[in-house]
Amino acid sequence: MRLQGKTAIVTGAGSGFGAGIARRFALEGARVMVADINAEAARSVADEIGGIAQGVDVGNGESVDAMAAAAVAAFGGTPDILVNNAGVTHLPAFMEDVSEADFDRVLLVNAKSVYLIARALVPGMKARGSGAILNVASTAGVSPRPKLNWYNASKGWMITATRAMAVELAPFGVRVNAINPVAGETPLLKSFMGEDTPEVRAKFLSTIPIGRFSTPEDMANAALFLCSDEAGMVTGVAMEVDGGRCI
Repeated sequence: MRLQGKTAIVTGAGSGFGAGIARRFALEGARVMVADINAEAARSVADEIGGIAQGVDVGNGESVDAMAAAAVAAFGGTPDILVNNAGVTHLPAFMEDVSEADFDRVLLVNAKSVYLIARALVPGMKARGSGAILNVASTAGVSPRPKLNWYNASKGWMITATRAMAVELAPFGVRVNAINPVAGETPLLKSFMGEDTPEVRAKFLSTIPIGRFSTPEDMANAALFLCSDEAGMVTGVAMEVDGGRCI
């Protein structure tokens, strides 16, 4: 029960890594708001773990503010933990062939959302003098793959934002870290690969020394440590959870 008595928001928690993190946090004693643009998926996970479901569009300021207000009302204050997990990608393509609409969507969901959610929740964490923020970045921000250029860039932005946030918020008792997952068995996997065939999977797996895709459980284990009091001296870290991909 490493999060006993803690409260948490996990965005993009209706599936994939976010759902895995929400489940683990609840198992470890946290009260979790399961936030997702797919309200039905959020409700399904929340019902499973005894959490709170919240529909949210993380790229929309009004929707983010409503999520923050709902969390404060449900928890009786600003949550102890925030996991910025919601993310999207564009399909593999040469950088000049990615549509402007796809570029805007990737930067909106992967980058601007971090700003919008910080604007809504950081003041409460600072006032309380404690908090843990985890940004789910990617190995793509460290070792980019061709034809995912703007997704790579958005995750590199998130890693830099994590470090900048950590430096600014440390005097206020708020820690900010990131995890860099390698491609995992989530709904986004097909989008990263362009198509899901044995040949394409084998090509992806050949770049991961441990020889398998990551799982939501892998991310949940790393997230649990970084968001727990055990990591009280850890801030500004972008932890690679990648089976050796970035070596």
